[in-house]
Amino acid sequence: TKEHVGIAYKSLPSDVKPKDILLLDDGKIVLEVVSVTGSKIITRVEVAGTLSNNKGINLQGGGLSAPALTEKDKEDLICAANFNTDYIAVSFPRSGDDIRLARELLTNAGSKAGIIAKIERTEALANIDDIILASDSIMIARGDLAVEIGDAQLVGVQKRFIKRARQLDRTVITATQMMESMIENQSPTRAEVMDVANAVLDGTDAVMLSGETAAGKYPEKTVLAMAKICEGAESERDVTTSRHRMHDSFTRTDEAIAMAAMYTANHYKVAAIAAMTESGATTLWMSRISSGIPIFAMTRHQTTRRKVTLFRGVYPIKFDTKYGSEPEVMTDLIETLKAAGAVKIGDRVLVTRGELNYITGGTNHMKIIEVS
Repeated sequence: TKEHVGIAYKSLPSDVKPKDILLLDDGKIVLEVVSVTGSKIITRVEVAGTLSNNKGINLQGGGLSAPALTEKDKEDLICAANFNTDYIAVSFPRSGDDIRLARELLTNAGSKAGIIAKIERTEALANIDDIILASDSIMIARGDLAVEIGDAQLVGVQKRFIKRARQLDRTVITATQMMESMIENQSPTRAEVMDVANAVLDGTDAVMLSGETAAGKYPEKTVLAMAKICEGAESERDVTTSRHRMHDSFTRTDEAIAMAAMYTANHYKVAAIAAMTESGATTLWMSRISSGIPIFAMTRHQTTRRKVTLFRGVYPIKFDTKYGSEPEVMTDLIETLKAAGAVKIGDRVLVTRGELNYITGGTNHMKIIEVS
């Protein structure tokens, strides 16, 4: 009602004190805590608005004691595992331990799903490397995060986290209010165009829509507009070279081959990169380096083909290496790429593969083939 709102988070009364600021629905409604009596929090409305069911609640500055994984979250993880899910997003992690717990629960349920850490809490900022390394991907969930740390700080944090995720060989998603005006309007604002484009130019792997497509009036137009902005941003970018990991040492042969391939691609005219892969790891390393050259993940595994769609610039193609000779396999690969419209006669294709078929982590070859 206008006087009372029920909340599912029962520990909130013990987490707040007078003069604390509570923010509802990504900060659209602002409340100042006046007093706390038992399970009731008395507040003064500083910024009013319409509130509907199942909206979020944040404490400005962070500090809520709520665990990242509630009992319901744990049940949902098991449910998702049973659906053979490719990725599962974990909300509000404070440290890598929250992600490691989620992975343990998934593993025990027989799932190999990747985990996306939604960066939403103030506490996550101090532990960002730990969270990134424990995850397969991070999502910069700008709604809750901005509410906790403030809009002014969010800009730098977003850029820093995109850069850090790429440095640590993880993917990154930028999300929330990217095309917010298109919930009601048929075209984005110039500010929204710049917001999406800047995330692309900073190196994000994906930009995500939420309310615009879940509840907006023009979901299809929104997706088309966002795709056009992404393509426009990429067409203007100088992608000829990259200094990513230029001075690092490598600990694995397949990683070294991936880095060598991208260095070559950035300094020699090739039309496409074809990585014969089992797990997709080679294409992940490759996608961390800017090149503007399409990377084709050639794999027999459907789960790998689905997984790599999150890697920027990587396109999955069904391909089984079989047990043919080297020339036979290369001919088959080139014909598969030609049939997919990925290459044409006269193009150079950079190919990486393992000496032994069907071995995960076995990539140890790189060669350049001219399409005939």
